[in-house]
Amino acid sequence: MIYLDYQATTPLAPQAFEAMVPWLRDAHANPHSPHRPGRAARAAVEVARDRIAALLPAGGRLAFTSGATEALNWAIKGSTGAIVTIATEHAAVLDTVAASGRPHVVLPVHGDGLVDLDAARAAIGPGTGLVAAMLVNNEIGVVQPIAELADLAHDAGAWMLCDAVQGYGRVPLPATVDMVAVSAHKIHGPKGIGALWLRDGVAPAPLMHGGGQEAPGRSGTLSPALCAGFGVAAQLMAADHAGAVAGLWRAAHDRFRAAGWSLNGAADPRYPGNLNVRRDRLDVGRLMSDVRGVAFSAGSACASGSGRPSHVLRAIGLSDAQARSSIRLGFGRYTREAELMQAVDAILVAAAAQA
Repeated sequence: MIYLDYQATTPLAPQAFEAMVPWLRDAHANPHSPHRPGRAARAAVEVARDRIAALLPAGGRLAFTSGATEALNWAIKGSTGAIVTIATEHAAVLDTVAASGRPHVVLPVHGDGLVDLDAARAAIGPGTGLVAAMLVNNEIGVVQPIAELADLAHDAGAWMLCDAVQGYGRVPLPATVDMVAVSAHKIHGPKGIGALWLRDGVAPAPLMHGGGQEAPGRSGTLSPALCAGFGVAAQLMAADHAGAVAGLWRAAHDRFRAAGWSLNGAADPRYPGNLNVRRDRLDVGRLMSDVRGVAFSAGSACASGSGRPSHVLRAIGLSDAQARSSIRLGFGRYTREAELMQAVDAILVAAAAQA
């Protein structure tokens, strides 16, 4: 099986697995206990916290969560005032904003997937309490102008929340953001853990109540094993070579373009580990059945099986038919060019057979 679904989840790094094993097999102490085993577990948690924070803006606090969905819910529900977000955000943002009951504006994007900054300037003003935007889009890979949005938010006295799940450790994160949500399993770490970084002075109201183990008020017993795996995965991200991934993107994109496929979203600025392309009248369900040796996506993993066309592809102006004729390939650290091109060729042959 050739795995090309890195936006849905990444393979667990062997080093992260090894860092977790002792805490799963040999050490069971609660990291919030004061005895020596508890203090040892707590020390492992703090080492992991420092490693993750090293790829985030200087200062601030990093609170562990069960994942980025919890982090985003906490940041949004714990803020006040009107909310401004973008039409191509993940459902964890859009659905939470809609459920908040607060006034909100969902900004449009251009055909390349980038936010309409004129619309942002008009929407972000007095009364805005939060601006929420994704650094790298999970479906089409475009990089949003987070720094510009943060400036607009701060001019209005609002907080800037950045969903950095797809971009953490891969794309520069502006230092002016106020809250950042990240997830371990998108950077070759374990599933079930994420974090919310908070700038000094930013304190959203707690989402969950209980022991308040994580400042500034997230409750729940932490898993030293998950924290350790997350920390090592973050440490490894600092050594990733973006140039290698960019080379993979160029090779695959050129092959699709030569076969008459169209790119969804801007070619630049984009994280090159994401390739979202379409071919008119393509039956993606049949394609996935015919190319069973390749794991790729017909949209974001979170919406698969819903039967609805991607809201991201609709937001950039694609028709329902075009959105349903699109596929997403995600690749990265463990992808080799030979296997990627083998997968691309298999997709192209199967797609051509539908004509």
